[in-house]
Amino acid sequence: MAMKTFSAKPAEVEKKWVLIDADGVVLGRLATVIANRLRGKHKPIFTPHVDCGDNIIVVNAAKVRITGNKAQQSRFYWHTGFPGGIKDISPAATLAGKHPERVIERAVKRMITANVLGRKLMRNLRIYAGVEHPHEAQSPETLDMAKLNPKNKRSS
Repeated sequence: MAMKTFSAKPAEVEKKWVLIDADGVVLGRLATVIANRLRGKHKPIFTPHVDCGDNIIVVNAAKVRITGNKAQQSRFYWHTGFPGGIKDISPAATLAGKHPERVIERAVKRMITANVLGRKLMRNLRIYAGVEHPHEAQSPETLDMAKLNPKNKRSS
């Protein structure tokens, strides 16, 4: 008797809402957990071509930790489309700026596949700079990053 490979259908997937507090959590470790949960790799029904992941809410994005000298030395580059239009910004300047949630968004986006499914998965991620979020009606369950691994949370 041969075993059959299980392939989940989009209608069979049960999506949960997960709340993650990014206060004092190391950026790379946070982004890895978020990317795996968005993709659905933590579930036994994981299917590579189906959105099996959960909806993730990240609060306190402005208080995320960046270890070592990466906050000043690392650079995010983009091009304006005009000649000589390459621009850059450091993660420290982004965290101190108007949209600190973009640091986490960029880190997670670069861990997700760059295709139609990846763009769909990124729509399941909501990041907020402060403690407030408008998703109380979904009653999200809290994921404690410090319990997963003591190295995840660093104090200053």
